[in-house]
Amino acid sequence: MQAAKLSRERKLSLLGWWMDRMRRTDSPLREKMVFFWHDHFATSIQKVRFVRLMYRQNQLFREEALGNFGKLTHQIIEDPAMMIYLDSAQSNKKKPNENFARELMELFTLGEGAYTEEDIKEAARAFTGYRVNRRTGKVGFTKRRWDEGEKTILGETGRFNGEDVTRLVLKQPACARYLVGKLWEYFSYEKPSSQVVDRLAQVFVKHDYELKPLLRELFLAKEFYSEQAIRSQIKSPVEYVVKMSRQLEMDKIPDSVLLQTLTQLGQVPFQPPNVAGWDWGRAWVNTNTLLTRYHFAGLILGVLNDPKNKGQRGKKGFFGGAKFRSLSKPDIEGLVPRAQREDIPALVSELGFRLFQAPLREKDRVAFESYAKAMKGEIFTNTEVSELIHVMMSTPSYQLS
Repeated sequence: MQAAKLSRERKLSLLGWWMDRMRRTDSPLREKMVFFWHDHFATSIQKVRFVRLMYRQNQLFREEALGNFGKLTHQIIEDPAMMIYLDSAQSNKKKPNENFARELMELFTLGEGAYTEEDIKEAARAFTGYRVNRRTGKVGFTKRRWDEGEKTILGETGRFNGEDVTRLVLKQPACARYLVGKLWEYFSYEKPSSQVVDRLAQVFVKHDYELKPLLRELFLAKEFYSEQAIRSQIKSPVEYVVKMSRQLEMDKIPDSVLLQTLTQLGQVPFQPPNVAGWDWGRAWVNTNTLLTRYHFAGLILGVLNDPKNKGQRGKKGFFGGAKFRSLSKPDIEGLVPRAQREDIPALVSELGFRLFQAPLREKDRVAFESYAKAMKGEIFTNTEVSELIHVMMSTPSYQLS
């Protein structure tokens, strides 16, 4: 029992560490790319179990966040957390395990249709022989467990090992296009045109899979600033919580609160649902998750009590517990000084830029100003300002980025 409790505490601490790092970072692009790699090379602590190995993998993503995709892919084949998660640590020449070989091609580098089942079987033979000490994370290679026979993979034949297979997949034209497509959807919108993907893939190959030139070209693309792209993404749960805490200049949110909230919202770092990572976009929002976002914002701002609900959420309430009632609240006095509250249009505009990072739509501006005027008494109290912020955070527009 003591060991299980310690393990839970360490997992919780790891979650809190990363979320707080996202909140405080001075390099949001790097942090966003670390999360991209966590979703791309998805690995769950639920199976890996060892916190130090998940932390080590996170550090690998951090080191290569804006580095070289080829280098990162070569390193991931001997990452102990990945080896445990996809069972390559048990693979040997008598019984090669196909899990890592399949996901390397299907999810990590090429995408469906760019390889055959025979390629996977042959690649699985190449990935035999690797071993990992689960407690220390030390990775080794046992030659007698490796299938050293000839293999034909992606049209080439040789006595390939895992490094060779990785080199072969990186040579395929489909590789650059596949990763470019994923990055575009992560930063912009779904289903980019083939013209956009081909143009960026050429840049990626030209620079030998270096990420900085690719991202520079992506962020400068005219399509990136099109009407289709601007504010078209639904915030993921992690992005929603991190942005809210930054916008409200909050102190660290307790780890237990983060775990409960992100679990209800459908995205807990270090716990992707499967090797394909999370479903993004519209998958983030439904009746339950939107209600959770609404109530979480209200609890953070101190304008809602935890409603009792004897349905599926149980008797403890929407978030269930005193830990939410003890949350430190944002410093509304500091965020919105009294002098700013005298001019309601200016107040709404100021909060609009803080929360939406863009001018408000006319429809939203009018609605927020009308709400503020209706609630304002002799003075605009901190509670009333908090209620106005909560109303703004509860709109469909706030769910987009």
